[in-house]
Amino acid sequence: MRFNYKIILHIFGLLLLFNGGFMLLASVMSWAYNDGMAVKIVLAGIVTILAGVFLMFKTREHKKELNKHDGYIVVAFGWIIMALSGTLPYVFTETIPSFTNAFFETMSGYTTTGATILTDIERVPEGILFWRSLTHWIGGMGIIVLAIAILPLLGIGGMQLFAAEAPGPSADKLHPRITDTAKRLWLIYVSYTAAETLLLKLAGMSFFDAINHSLSTLSTGGFSTKNASLAHWNDNPLIQYIVMLFMFLAGTNFVLSYYFFKGKVNRVTKDEEFKLYFKFILVFTVIASIIIYFGADMTSSTISHPMVLGEVESVLRHSLFQVLAIITTTGFVSADYTMWTPFLVVFFFGLMFLGGSSGSTAGGVKVVRHLITIRNGFLEFKRSLHMNAILPVRYNKRAISGDIVFNILGFFILYMLSFIVGALGFAALGLDFSSAIGVAASSLGNVGPAIGDYGPVNNFYQMPNIGKWWCSFLMLIGRLELFTVLILLTPFFWRNR
Repeated sequence: MRFNYKIILHIFGLLLLFNGGFMLLASVMSWAYNDGMAVKIVLAGIVTILAGVFLMFKTREHKKELNKHDGYIVVAFGWIIMALSGTLPYVFTETIPSFTNAFFETMSGYTTTGATILTDIERVPEGILFWRSLTHWIGGMGIIVLAIAILPLLGIGGMQLFAAEAPGPSADKLHPRITDTAKRLWLIYVSYTAAETLLLKLAGMSFFDAINHSLSTLSTGGFSTKNASLAHWNDNPLIQYIVMLFMFLAGTNFVLSYYFFKGKVNRVTKDEEFKLYFKFILVFTVIASIIIYFGADMTSSTISHPMVLGEVESVLRHSLFQVLAIITTTGFVSADYTMWTPFLVVFFFGLMFLGGSSGSTAGGVKVVRHLITIRNGFLEFKRSLHMNAILPVRYNKRAISGDIVFNILGFFILYMLSFIVGALGFAALGLDFSSAIGVAASSLGNVGPAIGDYGPVNNFYQMPNIGKWWCSFLMLIGRLELFTVLILLTPFFWRNR
């Protein structure tokens, strides 16, 4: 099978144009705040745009057909192209002169992971901080497009379910309504971002902090403009409640937001994934709150303000905040949860394997996969007793094909193998046990903060350079649903047929 290289390169050129345009937007912010970096950011944008124009011009005569093989290449290498070009503002302005560090920061941005190598964020120029947040927002937008238009067609486990729920996608071809669906979901995405920016501004944030945190929240990224992340506003609970609301919305299937605004509230309340997502958050918050209230030393956190343990509101707020931040893989921090109790350290480590809803900007395994795996597990008990019974797994009152169930089970196995191999890689580089497994889980799940030496109050600057590239690889495969990238490493993918 031959690849349609011209259309692949044409799409890469379009991505570069798109990326360069956002760099120019970041230069406007740089100019507005007079941080002295506007010209260099403009230069980065122009170089990126020229590269895109060149590719599009050289491939202007192409067949407008994409097969599955082409689709895998576009998705995986498209993300890499975006990350490579996205390093230019950091390198040109010399805010991150090391290419390895710049690539790590950029890949962390586009994959909405939120891990950072910056040691003093508050000294970074405003234009660069805005570009950093924009990489989150662009990555979040890209995930919505992948979820509704590309991944279902490539047969990525779990995404077919989202395709069945979305108002438009077809399983065998690009339906004309996909474009309309994407536009509507983007409108919701932009509207949520604008709404959060306004609310945060009214709650006491500066406009710059408000827009940056909104870009990070809706993409479930986690980059902040403050060294202490959201703990900087621990004396302003309203700000944290607003961020929590939008973290919850960002981790919810965006199609459900579409149905809600269309007045189809029943589609939201009856969605099984949404109900389990809500229950997970509620139950885990209660568990964390009880343990914190009776046993954790909240005052020992190096980034949170001293609190009185008897203040139930504070305990509930910090518990809910951290549960939401980890489940939705946003990664914001209101307190150092690794300083609470050993149980809660393991507890939050486990939440890194949960993930948000399908069709959201959250990373991780996704709630729907857990739901279907659990149901299939219970059905195996029944099948062992009733050998001849036909017992299909059901989701939203519909039977799911065996292919999707097997795909999801295969995803789980591949996910855990990737986690183990990832942790072994970090251990080989000298990281201790808790740091190795923490960074592997955090990178693969696109969470951001980990445990051990790379917990919520630390950064990844001290990570060996090889480790940063290994982190970047895990971020990429985790963000693109594993199969999309790992299939490119198999020899039969590249074999002509």
